[in-house]
Amino acid sequence: QSTWGASFLFILLQMASAPAVATAGRMFVVGLTGGIASGKSTVAKILGRFGAKVLDADVLGHGLYEPSEPAFGQVVAAFGDDIVGADGRIDRRVLGSKVFGNPTEMKKLTDIVWPAIATTAQQRIAAMTPVDGEPNVAVLEAAVLLEAGWDSVVDEVWVVCADLDVARRRLMARNNLTEEAANARISSQMSNAERLARARTVIWTNGELEVLESLVEAQWRSLLERIRSPPA
Repeated sequence: QSTWGASFLFILLQMASAPAVATAGRMFVVGLTGGIASGKSTVAKILGRFGAKVLDADVLGHGLYEPSEPAFGQVVAAFGDDIVGADGRIDRRVLGSKVFGNPTEMKKLTDIVWPAIATTAQQRIAAMTPVDGEPNVAVLEAAVLLEAGWDSVVDEVWVVCADLDVARRRLMARNNLTEEAANARISSQMSNAERLARARTVIWTNGELEVLESLVEAQWRSLLERIRSPPA
């Protein structure tokens, strides 16, 4: 069975058996994740057009490197004053050279920034005021949503997937990589199978943009129906 056939079947099964969700007085939070070159950011933009309020975990993480943020001091203490650039901010390139390819150092960094990102995201979402007549859905877009344990702070996990050959071609074209380099980046991440096992909703992005928009719209409508029909 093709991934497209599986995707449409997945949607039909969800629409038929999806449990209702009660979120009175607060935003409903979708955690949107997917591997490199999966099309995750494209799906996030489509959801934004439908009315979702999208938070990008990467942007939140970059903000933590500002001197005014508590995580700034923790990161500098852990990795040294030489990661601070002339502008007083953490130089992500210098920091990256210390952690990439070194699992121990990378874990040291993520142990600092992942909880801080989760806290910031929760604060941003808590500050969003639900409005009658609007979708009142927040989307936390995060490549490492599952690895970081952020699925515990969202209501549903949505996984964006592309077949391996599709993701590889995209990555090679986008980043000007060799096939070997692209495969190395893809294999360094959580696999599609691992993500799918923890997904509430799956969106495949192998096809044209128009098809993807239809898939996302179907899932969006299904989500709104669940939110608007809480259990008795």
